[in-house]
Amino acid sequence: MLELLWLIPALPFAGFLVLVLAGNLPRAAAAVVGCASVGLSMLVALGICIQFVNSPPPGDAFTQSIWNWFETAGLSAGVAFHLDALSMVMVMVITGVGFLIHLYSTEYMEDDPGFQRFFAYLNLFVGAMLVLVLADNLVLLLLGWEGVGLCSYLLIGFWYRDSANGRAARKAFVVTRVGDTALLLGLFLLFAELGTLHIQDLLGRASEQWEPGSGVALAAALLLLGGAVGKSAQLPLQTWLPDAMAGPTPVSALIHAATMVTAGVYLIARTNALFELAPAAMLTVAIVGAVTLLAAGFAALVQSDIKRVLAYSTISQLGYMFLALGVGAWSAALFHFMTHALFKALLFLAAGALILSLHHEQNLFRMGGLRKKLPVIFWTFLIGSISLAALPLIGSGFYSKEKILWDVWISPHGGPALWAAGMAGAAITALYTFRMVFLAFFGELRTDVSHRPRGRVAFVLIVLAVLSTIGGGVELPHTFGHVTFFSDFVGTAIETQVALPPGLDAVLWALLAMASLLVVLGTLAAWYLYVKAPGIPERLASSPAGSALHRLWFSGWGFDRVYEALIVIPFRTAARINRRDAIDFIYLATAGLTRALHVVLSETQTGRLRWYALVLTTGTLALILIAFIR
Repeated sequence: MLELLWLIPALPFAGFLVLVLAGNLPRAAAAVVGCASVGLSMLVALGICIQFVNSPPPGDAFTQSIWNWFETAGLSAGVAFHLDALSMVMVMVITGVGFLIHLYSTEYMEDDPGFQRFFAYLNLFVGAMLVLVLADNLVLLLLGWEGVGLCSYLLIGFWYRDSANGRAARKAFVVTRVGDTALLLGLFLLFAELGTLHIQDLLGRASEQWEPGSGVALAAALLLLGGAVGKSAQLPLQTWLPDAMAGPTPVSALIHAATMVTAGVYLIARTNALFELAPAAMLTVAIVGAVTLLAAGFAALVQSDIKRVLAYSTISQLGYMFLALGVGAWSAALFHFMTHALFKALLFLAAGALILSLHHEQNLFRMGGLRKKLPVIFWTFLIGSISLAALPLIGSGFYSKEKILWDVWISPHGGPALWAAGMAGAAITALYTFRMVFLAFFGELRTDVSHRPRGRVAFVLIVLAVLSTIGGGVELPHTFGHVTFFSDFVGTAIETQVALPPGLDAVLWALLAMASLLVVLGTLAAWYLYVKAPGIPERLASSPAGSALHRLWFSGWGFDRVYEALIVIPFRTAARINRRDAIDFIYLATAGLTRALHVVLSETQTGRLRWYALVLTTGTLALILIAFIR
């Protein structure tokens, strides 16, 4: 089935073209086209995955060239796909979670007038992401990279009649362009130094030609990191993601779980050989991840909008992935990517069903008492929350997060400081996660239920709840049975294991116990503060210091205000001063001079032959005189 690899991205693109070109289809037909295109892509991917695992191709990789896109100045870029264990994991998550989100959307968006347009955008989004992760060269990867950026703009601003949605879409597009510029500069540098943008050749040449720690390797890695920071919403380019909640909830699930924000994680993992040549860049990745996971966790603690809590949670969990990447724990980062995709899609979709059930109410403080009114939503949301909070032994998030913390501890690139940041983040995650659960589902009923989820929504939530529970079983610590299926599989494409010093079983048990204790304490603290003694958070927030801290965290640490003061306002001021555009003055002056000369010369066109003869004779005599003088 490997020869059918091209169908995986082609089918969603075909669905997009049908939905765009077929005119106004009945809603049922549009739903079938939108879902079937991604569903068939998932089935093809599943068949290829089964063959890939049972009968691996030579070299544990398969490349399929479709056609030569262009060739100029020594740069050759083809439409070609490279399948290995790393891209296989990404493809299965994108198509699997993407299909479930499409199915969910057929019920969630059924009354929306833009139903067909919505599914066209979703299909295009999935297709672009599949091109990104399957591309065998960085030019094609950049095409998919920019494609998901375009689709994020279209989907975040889907309800464009509301100006706030348009602003959020533009913000996402502009902020991520900052990172994209860094990525593009990185590609220029790589091609100039190595003469190719074919990923496998590039990594091989870099390892042969560059010494570890060389300046050019550091510059290339940092530029790629800039692109990853923008797409994956890491500090300091994280400000677009909370505002991206302006889009429909299925869009939030798709962006946060399976597509756009994971592109940065994939880029660093795919180009890991470059980062290993630049230890300073890897340390930067780890520090960015550690700071981001803490900053976003504190911001999530004070949000009142349930979707913004989940948005900051996504930023924080991506911080964990960056932390793992920065210490060389490649398989731990990818394992957490997989489990996060499952439980974060579940949380967003359950939150969407909850919001719809309360007639589009998103404020946590206007919810409450809903666990008996909406049992399916409550239990599935609780299962997702257990995985997000990493409660011991229950959800898949526990196993992937513990693997990150353990690898950070033992990695030569890690250490106690980075490990302590991850541990603190685990406690904060448990606190804000169960704050959300207790505010939404416990206490007194504040908003009446106007709608209950039907079959498709309930089915998707239950499937994701099951996957979120059992997904962690593909990788277990050696003290828990030593299951290494995931890391062994990914290890065929990328070095995945941090070297394990002997005789550390007792240390592992101690670290597991400490992390588990912090998570349990965070959960109990949320119960005490928001169920047992709900007045305490209000009193803390009303104190002078608490109020200032609340405002700081609620605003996402004030990054928007800083950027407004340092970048946006000066830019607008300069634009107003230069509203006539000084550069245009050059062209306007040229045009004005041309018009003036036209007026002067047109006066010579009198129509009198004697005048023309006089001018001709005078000019001839002048030329003869000039020639004689010279």
